[in-house]
Amino acid sequence: MAFDSLADKLAGVFKKLRTKGKLSEADVKEAMRDVRLALLEADVNYKVAKDFTNSVAEKCIGANVMESLTAAQMVVKIVKDELTALMGSEQARLNTSSKIPTVIMMCGLQGAGKTTHCAKLASYLKSQGHRPMLVACDIYRPAAIEQLKVVGESVGVPVFEKGTQKPEITAKEAVRHARDYGNDFVILDTAGRLHIDTELMDELIRITKSVDIHNILLVIDSMVGQDAVNVAKAFNDILEISGVILTKLDGDTRGGAALSAKAVTGKPILFVGVGEKMNALEPFYPDRMASRILGMGDVISLIEKVENEIDAKQAEETARRLEENKFDMNDLLAQFQQIKKMGSVKSVLSMLPGMERQIRDVDIDDKALLRMEAIITSMTKKERAKPDILNGSRRKRIAEGAGVKVEDVNRLVSQYNQIKKMFKQFSGKGGKKRLPKGFPGSLNGFNGF
Repeated sequence: MAFDSLADKLAGVFKKLRTKGKLSEADVKEAMRDVRLALLEADVNYKVAKDFTNSVAEKCIGANVMESLTAAQMVVKIVKDELTALMGSEQARLNTSSKIPTVIMMCGLQGAGKTTHCAKLASYLKSQGHRPMLVACDIYRPAAIEQLKVVGESVGVPVFEKGTQKPEITAKEAVRHARDYGNDFVILDTAGRLHIDTELMDELIRITKSVDIHNILLVIDSMVGQDAVNVAKAFNDILEISGVILTKLDGDTRGGAALSAKAVTGKPILFVGVGEKMNALEPFYPDRMASRILGMGDVISLIEKVENEIDAKQAEETARRLEENKFDMNDLLAQFQQIKKMGSVKSVLSMLPGMERQIRDVDIDDKALLRMEAIITSMTKKERAKPDILNGSRRKRIAEGAGVKVEDVNRLVSQYNQIKKMFKQFSGKGGKKRLPKGFPGSLNGFNGF
């Protein structure tokens, strides 16, 4: 995950401060020197890192933090506030038009994931109740139009294309088509470029003159670090971009692009790509990202993820069956499918306060869910409804059908029994069971799989 190294180094700085009790001005300056080095190692722009630590030091000294008995905690709070401000203070949103459609032009260098993120953005807008349409304006890269059709179909969004016709004409016709057919968002997938190419940049300018563009979003690969910020500045100088989409923020990136982009370009990060799946695009919240960098977790995003991905009716039904002691393998299978919708287990757990560092080096195999599903689907209806009848011969047959070992089947049955046993502990007077708030769709009982 992005910021792992930076988070570790900042944690070390704050740990050292906590051992000092009251702080001196020298302690603050030494801490800020370590913070600046940590930021530079995370590939943060030098001027941004210097201004950041100077601002934090000024606030720490000026607020009489050093005289406080909780000086270290106050320094952490100031750092969090400054990190949030550095990344934009508040969540930035897409500009919308008073008349349909709202037009978004996506641009960026080749290899940044622009076409894929066009589809991801369309999927996100669709989940918000909109009717987006993708437009193929990349007439140079081989199979670019076909790729857009494939990813568009995968998210159930129509694709407008006119072959190798001039992109500015295609854009104009697409807007007219969207207006006629009620598509409220139009996303233009423009040609990627290997560098800041004058000819191709002129093409983008021609597109902006042919139709009213409400958002110019630059897709940049966060893995390239400081170079990504330089690209953003170059695009912004020519096009006046509206904001940035950062890709691969779930990868092994140092995070410098996310921390520098707003300060260098003055433009906010609107979305971040956090995985390969088409629903792995999230709005960027500076305050939540600052919390995660400082090891405070991101519980709000986790709650929103649960609310968006978990089927409430199915969750209530699972809770009812647990309370009535009717929970069977069918219910367990439904829980696995609910968890899968939320993304990788590791990414979900990392949102809990203090968990990201603990699970960083832990190998959590998400394919285990698929194996568990295979085991359950290899059972007969009777076996799923009554797991107690699973004797040795049945388990051997199930293992062969699922392509796993008998030990895997035994482990699943054991975990199933542990889940049922765990919920018997939540019994009140009269035997009425009190389930943990928000159980269905949570990760309760997943430990061990």
